Amino acid sequence: MKMIQAIALSFVLGAAATAHAEQPVQRTDLIKNDIDVPGHEVVQVRVDLAPGVLAPNHSHPGEEVAFVLEGTLEYQLEGRQPVTLKAGQSLFIPSGVVHSAKNVGSGKASELATYIVRKGEALVVPAK
Repeated sequence: MKMIQAIALSFVLGAAATAHAEQPVQRTDLIKNDIDVPGHEVVQVRVDLAPGVLAPNHSHPGEEVAFVLEGTLEYQLEGRQPVTLKAGQSLFIPSGVVHSAKNVGSGKASELATYIVRKGEALVVPAK
């Protein structure tokens, strides 16, 4: 009986682990608040990328400051050479500039993205 219970428990735990498996790109909203600039707000988001995952070309309706919390991310800003950043490094991304980010490390990579954006607009705009 103990053997059957152990097998059943293993199955349940395995199913739970699969149900909560790491998503390729996970965004966690941290704060969204009005600022003194009329029609604008600050938004801060944690972005986690699994190894090898690319956040495809997109832009934002305002400026972004990306701060790498862990891992290694390669950013490609339209018209510029790729930039590879490790934990503790930052990158400024101007308003409306199409860019992508890719986890080029062997483990999870995370960034803290701080945006100063126009209120009422989509935060992430997929590139056409």
